[in-house]
Amino acid sequence: MAHGNDEIDTGEATGSTNDATGTATRPGGDRTGDGGDGGDRGDDLPDLPPEVREAVPDWDDEYFDRVADRLMHAYDLEKDVRVDPAVGGAGPRGRGPRHEDRFAMRGELRVESSKHMFHPSVQYANHHMREFLYADRRASVSVADIEELVELGHELADQRVEPNDEHRATEFTFVLVVPEIPADVRSFVDGFKERTLLRFGFHGHYEIHCCVVAPDREEIVASDRTEIDGAFALWEDLEDGDGGLLARVRGLVSL
Repeated sequence: MAHGNDEIDTGEATGSTNDATGTATRPGGDRTGDGGDGGDRGDDLPDLPPEVREAVPDWDDEYFDRVADRLMHAYDLEKDVRVDPAVGGAGPRGRGPRHEDRFAMRGELRVESSKHMFHPSVQYANHHMREFLYADRRASVSVADIEELVELGHELADQRVEPNDEHRATEFTFVLVVPEIPADVRSFVDGFKERTLLRFGFHGHYEIHCCVVAPDREEIVASDRTEIDGAFALWEDLEDGDGGLLARVRGLVSL
C-alpha cells in the first residue's frame, strides 16, 4: 500500500459536532467529484457545500475514494495516518508504537447532545459520543492481525477516553480491506464483541468493532453492533432502516 505524508494521530478532536439541541453540524469536509462511478453516495444522502467536499483527501485508490463518498456526510476523514497511542513512549499496556500501526484512512465522528428547559441557555443532560475509524488495505489477514487491532483499540481507549458524567460512549472501529477473507477470520469477527463499562456504566462505555472486507469478491464480515460496514460494501445500497450508516447520517445531518 502506498502512503503519502504520514500524519501522527494524536487523538485531537476534529470530527463532527452537534449544537445544544442535539442537531448535528459538520465542520469537516469532502472533495468535489463523484469518486469512482459517482453512484455510491446515493440520492438519499444530503448534498454538501463544495468547500466542504473539497476538504476530503484523494486516496488515489478508487475503492477508498468511493467509501469516502459514503462516509463524508458524517465523518471527518484523513489519509495515511500513523497511529501512535503512546506519543513519546510505551503505552499503558506496555507496547510501544509500531510501524504496522498505519492506516490508509482515518475517520472521526463526534456527537454532542443536551436538553434544555424554557431556554437554550438552561441546559442539562449534556452527553457526548465519539467514534474513531481506522481502515487499511492489506495483502492478507489473520486472526492474530485482528487481535492486534483489538489490543490497539484498548491502548487508544486508555489514552483518549475521558470518563465523566457527560461521557456516553467512545467507539473504535477497525476495517481491513483484503483480497479474501479466511474462514477462521470470518468466524472470529462474526462472533467478536468487546464493550467495556466505565465505573459500572455511570461514565459510559467504550467499544471496539472489527470489520474485514474483500471488495473484489463482494464479501464482508463485521462484528456485532458495527454500524459502518455498509459504507464499505459498495456493491450494496445503503440500508434505509433503523440501523446502519444511512440511518446514522440522517439522524446526524440536517436535511
